[in-house]
Amino acid sequence: MLFPQSTYVERRRRLRELVGNGLIVLFGNNDSPLNYPANAYKFRQDSSFLYFFGQKRDGLVGVIDADSGEEILVGDEIDIDDIVWYGSVQSVKAMAAESGMGSSAPMSRLAELVSEARAKGRAVHFLPPYRHDTQIQIMDLLGIHPSKQREGASTALIDAVVQLRLVKSEEEIEELERAAAIGYKMHTAAMRLCRPGVTEQYIGGVLDGIASAYGCLPSFQSIVSMHGEILHGYPSPRPLEAGRLLLCDAGAETINNYCSDHTRTTPISGRYTQRQKDIYNIVVDAHDLALTAARPGVRWWDVHMAVCRLITERLKDLGLMRGDTDEAVRAGAHALFLPHGLGHAMGMDVHDMEGLGQIHVGYDAETRPSSQFGLASLRFARRLEVGHVVTDEPGIYFIPDLIDLWRREGTNAEFLCFDEIEKFKDFGGVRIEDDVLITPTGCRFLGKERIPYHVPEVEEYLAAHADQSPIVF
Repeated sequence: MLFPQSTYVERRRRLRELVGNGLIVLFGNNDSPLNYPANAYKFRQDSSFLYFFGQKRDGLVGVIDADSGEEILVGDEIDIDDIVWYGSVQSVKAMAAESGMGSSAPMSRLAELVSEARAKGRAVHFLPPYRHDTQIQIMDLLGIHPSKQREGASTALIDAVVQLRLVKSEEEIEELERAAAIGYKMHTAAMRLCRPGVTEQYIGGVLDGIASAYGCLPSFQSIVSMHGEILHGYPSPRPLEAGRLLLCDAGAETINNYCSDHTRTTPISGRYTQRQKDIYNIVVDAHDLALTAARPGVRWWDVHMAVCRLITERLKDLGLMRGDTDEAVRAGAHALFLPHGLGHAMGMDVHDMEGLGQIHVGYDAETRPSSQFGLASLRFARRLEVGHVVTDEPGIYFIPDLIDLWRREGTNAEFLCFDEIEKFKDFGGVRIEDDVLITPTGCRFLGKERIPYHVPEVEEYLAAHADQSPIVF
C-alpha cells in the first residue's frame, strides 16, 4: 500500500459518516483482455477502490456497512496456475488486515451480503460503473440493467467520494509532485525531439516509454500533433514540417497511480514566427492570468470567464474579433477559438472522478453547468478550496470546419471578423497547460522543475539542445 494503514481506515470512517446508512459496495477492477483472455491490458485498479482500500490486486470488492461499521474485503484466492505464471500474492485475508479491515470473504459471499441488506429494506450504495464486467456483476446482484445503472447509482455515495477525494492531503500532493516530475521529463524530451523529419509517432512513443519507465503508464493517450486545432490529435506517422507548431499534451501516472497533465506548443523550426507569437503570447497571458486569479473562495467559473475576456480583447487587437468584449463573451463568440473549458480536476484520474459525473465533481449547488457551446465543456467550475488540484489549460485554435460552419450560419457574425479569420485556417492551434494546487494564499505549480513555455525560454531551450541527436533510447 502507498500510505499508512491509518490513512485508509480514516478515509473509510469519514465515508461511512458522510453516507450515513446502508451497505456501501465499492468494486475493484478485473483484468481486461486486449485481444484474448491471456493477453490483457496492463492492470489498473479502480481509483475509488484504491483510495479507500489501497490494494492493487484484481478481482476485489470492498463492502462497508455504514450503520454497524463492519468492513469486509471480498475476493477469491488465486490458484496454483496463476502462481506458476505470475507468482504468489498476499491472501485476501492478509490484504484485509493490511488495509485495517476486520474480515475477508470469498466472492460467493457478496451476493449473500447484498441480498441480506435488500431483504431488510436497506440501501445498497454503488458508484456508476464504467466497465462492462462490473455492470454485469451489478445486474446479477441488484437486477438493474446496465442501461439504468448510472441513474441507479447512489448520489449519497458519489457526493461523499467527491467531497473526500477532491481535497488532496499532503501525502497525496507529494505523489502528484512525483507525477509532475515525470511529466517534466516527458515534455522536455518532446521539445528536444521537435525538429523537421522526426515523426509525431516517434515522439509519442518516446513519451509513453518515459512514463512507463519512471512510473506506471501514461495518464492518458498522448496527444502529439502538428494539427493542434484537433483537441485530441493523436500522433500519426507524418514527419514534422519546418515552420509549423507541434502541440504535445501528455502526462504520467506514478507507480502509485497519481497523475500529471501538461501541454506545450513548440515551434518545429526552433523559433516562433511573428504570427505564431501573436497567438501564442495570448495563450501565455491567459495561462498566467489564471495563476494570479486562482485562490480559495474564487469560483473557477469566474477564472475561466476572465480568461475568455482576455482572449477576446487580444483577438480584437489582432483584428480577428470586434464589438463589446463582455457582450461577445456572453454570446460565446470566443468559443470559435476556445471550444473547451479552462481546466479540470486532477488526482488519481487525469480527469479526476469524471466517471462519477462532471456535474458532481466540477459543479455544486451554487454553480451549475451551461449548455452553451464551449462553456458546456468547462469540466470544473466550483468555488476553489485549499487542496484542490486543477489544470490551467487555455488555448486558441483555428478549426477550419468550425470556422466554415459558423460563417455559413452567421453564428456570432457581429463579433467575428471572418475575412481575417480565414487567413488563419492553416495555423493549427496553441495550448499551454500546467497542474495547479490551490494553497491558503493563492495557488502554485505542481512540480519542482517548470517545463519552458514563455517564448524566450522555449527558444533558448531549443537552441541549447539543437545539436543533440534526435534519437532517444
